[in-house]
Amino acid sequence: MSFLLALLACWFAGAPGWAASIERVEVKHDRIVLRFDQPIADASSFILAQPQRIALDLKGARPGGALTSGGAISAVRLSPRGPDGVRIVFDLARPTLITEGQFGRDGRELTLELRTVDDTTFARAASERRMHFLPPFTMGLAQAVDTSGYQVTVPIPPARRSAGLPRIYGDDDSRPLVVIDAGHGGVDPGAISPLDGRREKDVTLKIAKAIRDELLRSGRVRVALTRDDDRFLVLQERFGIARRLRGDLFISIHCDSVGSGNASGASVYTLSEVASDKESAKLAARENKADIISGVNLASTSADISSILIDLTQRETMNASASFARLLGREAQPLIPVKANFHRMASLMVLKAPDMPSILFETGYISNPHDADFIDSAEGRHKIAQSIERAVQVHFARRMASRD
Repeated sequence: MSFLLALLACWFAGAPGWAASIERVEVKHDRIVLRFDQPIADASSFILAQPQRIALDLKGARPGGALTSGGAISAVRLSPRGPDGVRIVFDLARPTLITEGQFGRDGRELTLELRTVDDTTFARAASERRMHFLPPFTMGLAQAVDTSGYQVTVPIPPARRSAGLPRIYGDDDSRPLVVIDAGHGGVDPGAISPLDGRREKDVTLKIAKAIRDELLRSGRVRVALTRDDDRFLVLQERFGIARRLRGDLFISIHCDSVGSGNASGASVYTLSEVASDKESAKLAARENKADIISGVNLASTSADISSILIDLTQRETMNASASFARLLGREAQPLIPVKANFHRMASLMVLKAPDMPSILFETGYISNPHDADFIDSAEGRHKIAQSIERAVQVHFARRMASRD
């Protein structure tokens, strides 16, 4: 056991020896599969035009292994990036996008789904921000860490079959409803501070309650919490609760974490346009299309019309999400530490509601003692809540003005 604890301590301390080697990069006709000998820290991609390329940055990785190409990928190039990173560039034979990236449960395999698009769509994607693909450890959802034969397992219970809806605070049903989601909970502690054992699930719950109280003081919105105690909710259940409540805005609260370095500051995630396409297609293909978007029953519509309606709704939702993220950045900057690249895009499950603007707010780094002390203090929670409340006011004021 002491040896295992020492290994985990090295992981959280970010010892250089833990940099993963790339075992292989395999290109298939509709996906790219990367395999590592150890879990990596982070992965993100962006689009390059003229010539058309996809760049993939890997943190906590070092070069190695075999590279293959084929299909839409004409060539693969790899180079070191900094002391503990690698950049892989995929030269494209035709315009192609990554629509989704997913790590395996052990964090050692990353699969990137590919889709061929037209030049216009590719150019639009090239103007987007990076897509981030978060390893299981980053979001605190790993069920196991396999370390040289040692394994730490955290049992994840199944979702409750009939989860009751939470209380809605505020009496005026004409007010918009903001749903606050405190990340993690129950058997899922989220990120854990390597310095004092502080758990993300506890910090996010206190922040969520502070945001609720601040919003209620404004008197302009109603508020609901996906959880108000230490309970486990699966990702689909979180935004599912918000949709069942007919929420007008969904805000998922998290704390960031890194294994090493002094990363600091808040950031916000919204769903990437290219990451949403696959989810939109899944929704359009469902046999039971009742109540998919904003209470509209699409059961009697054709597959083509359903697909168009869902696509239009989701794009409008994504625009509203990005607009709110920019507002939050503007209002948060004078009050709390924020990262220079505050607004990011990723394919995160909690952001995939097609008809409800949604953001994931990383309030700061629990792995950084200064950030952790701030976000887990009464003053820090108040300033975070003020940032949200001010952005919410402007968001709904703009929405009302556009309807007049």
